[in-house]
Amino acid sequence: MLDISITRFQEAAVVLYALSVLLYFIDFLHTNRKANHFAFWLLSIVWLLQTIFLFLYVVKTGRFPVLTIFEGLYFYVWVLISLSFILNRWLRIDFIVFFTNVLGFTIMAIHTFAPEQMSSQIMARQLESELLFIHVTIAILAYGAFTLSGVFSLLYLIQYDLLKRKKWGKRLRRLGDLSQLEKLSYMLNMIGVPLLFIALVLGLIWAHIKLPNVSWLDVKIVGSFVVILMYSFYLYIKQREKLYGKPLAYINLLAFLIVLVNFFLFGSLSGFHFWYA
Repeated sequence: MLDISITRFQEAAVVLYALSVLLYFIDFLHTNRKANHFAFWLLSIVWLLQTIFLFLYVVKTGRFPVLTIFEGLYFYVWVLISLSFILNRWLRIDFIVFFTNVLGFTIMAIHTFAPEQMSSQIMARQLESELLFIHVTIAILAYGAFTLSGVFSLLYLIQYDLLKRKKWGKRLRRLGDLSQLEKLSYMLNMIGVPLLFIALVLGLIWAHIKLPNVSWLDVKIVGSFVVILMYSFYLYIKQREKLYGKPLAYINLLAFLIVLVNFFLFGSLSGFHFWYA
């Protein structure tokens, strides 16, 4: 019965998520406030269903769901929706919710309809430990911060283009101020870099204890260090070189692209993260 309930929650959430993203897209194109409000409430229901699903999953498995790629993706989407709600409530930038949840919906659809391998569940039970749990949770939170930072940089470039082409209108005002978008992107990266560094250190400690034969040149380990170095470079040129505007936004989007490659591609190729297979 619990398995059926969890499946139904997932299916209902995906359908409502799709409708929410569609309505946000209509609002983005035509500045339709009714569509925006309806999309917000649909997304709120999705968040509630996700929260219930996470609770049921914890009841079923007796642990927090972050130890397989499918569990991690689901928690990642939950983090994205939660952060987009908080930032939208705090900053009143409507489009942050839309752009963030386009990515969130894509990941959730992959999670729901891709066949989960039984070996991942078996491996998850074998790999349970507090250290691993903390490592994965902090890493996902760091990826959430980087994702929102990338969305802010994308909004910056859209706003910049509209201003350059003198496309005045309601959409321009709702995108937010350029300096505000750049500042928020920078602040989120300041949060994400130390979080990912802590997660990487904890992950290396866990690997040293549990997997003493792991190669330190593993593609996932190297990729994670590349991500940290890329975002550290971003912070450096922002602070020391006083780089602003479009070049900084493009560098941030490039760094986020590396995050996606590291999370999806390198994770599947890694011997270090073999339980994600």
